[in-house]
Amino acid sequence: MALSRQAKSEQVEFLRNELSNAAAVLVTSFDHLTVEQDLGLRRQVRAAGGRYRVVKNTLIGRATEGTPAAAVCQKLEGVTSIAYTSGDAAALAKRLQEFIKDNPSLRFKAAVVEGRVFSVAEIAQLAALPSKAELYAKLLYLLQAPAQRLLATLAASSRQLATVLDQAAKQEKFSRPA
Repeated sequence: MALSRQAKSEQVEFLRNELSNAAAVLVTSFDHLTVEQDLGLRRQVRAAGGRYRVVKNTLIGRATEGTPAAAVCQKLEGVTSIAYTSGDAAALAKRLQEFIKDNPSLRFKAAVVEGRVFSVAEIAQLAALPSKAELYAKLLYLLQAPAQRLLATLAASSRQLATVLDQAAKQEKFSRPA
């Protein structure tokens, strides 16, 4: 069913607003996804904090004019879909990569993450990165580790001193000469 001119302009404006606030836009192509696979994909994208849309190439081109995603969304060919998020780009790329392993009919075309254009190989590297939560946990561990080691060293010294004094007392090394 063809969209009216009014519906197309509304869709373009909606997409422009959505994509101008997006930190990452991943452009994909698919062939023969079943309804069940499509619903599964949309659930995974939603779980990563993103949104997924299948849009006509001309509408994506118009909607991305003036946004960072314009670099990869102009002159698209074939069936195109976009996944975008204003949150963690690595989490979204990871979810899409997991879906692609089980459903090779979905393929990456390109991506824009925080204004930088990514190739297909770079998207795979992005998907391999740990999530923000994992990175924060590692950073906190690294910040805590020196303090924990210092406390362990100080506790070990006092523990060793107490052990030496206890052994010396048992051997009566501190007794006064009579």
